[in-house]
Amino acid sequence: MRFISWCKRHIPLLIVAGVLILDQASKFWIKLSMRIGDEIQVFSWFRIHFLENEGMAFGLSFGENFGKLLLSLVRIAAIVFLVWYLRKLNKERLALQGQLAGMTAEEALAARKKPSGIVLKTSLLVSLSLILAGAIGNVIDCAFYGMIFSESYFHVAELFPEGGGYAPFLHGHVVDMLYFPLFQGHYPEWMPWVGGREFLFFRPVFNLADSAITIGFLLFFFTQRSFWWPEKKQVQHDFHQ
Repeated sequence: MRFISWCKRHIPLLIVAGVLILDQASKFWIKLSMRIGDEIQVFSWFRIHFLENEGMAFGLSFGENFGKLLLSLVRIAAIVFLVWYLRKLNKERLALQGQLAGMTAEEALAARKKPSGIVLKTSLLVSLSLILAGAIGNVIDCAFYGMIFSESYFHVAELFPEGGGYAPFLHGHVVDMLYFPLFQGHYPEWMPWVGGREFLFFRPVFNLADSAITIGFLLFFFTQRSFWWPEKKQVQHDFHQ
């Protein structure tokens, strides 16, 4: 029971740690087992395809060295903010749970109807924790992989190479490996500009950190209305009437 209670109190920490362990373990395995361009076909629609990108998620890029450095600094600033904000939200959530735990069902219902009340539901912490974990995972690549790995072109990378890594601090490459070529075909001839051309869905190659960020944003987008107390919706409903 104590372990379960501890887990409930540290949801953000568990999510961030879990995603980071899986993300970094998969990237280390790729770096120490494959060369850039190597591919393992798991299913016809799912392949492990080793790529490295110098910029944003899903293989996108952002400028040259200055753009990469700026992107890394922005990511670090976002991580610092998310860590602070998640700690703040989790403390508020635990405080609210403590208040409700000492009330009867009627008192708890009345407390929820107070105009100043905000529900800090688990979905909010989960979504922000996933975004934070993904951001940290990709920043680790940019910050340290260039220093601890040799290049992966033409040969498998070496960890802590004798001559040093392939790039300085904050200039490393992000490791991508998840590739889902679900289906391919040709655009209809009547479509302007792309008519008759071949298309492939889904073309981008990404990693677990990218997945965590995407899932976190989707969860936040689809559940954000539920973060407010029920009376918030009632007030809005009355206002529009």
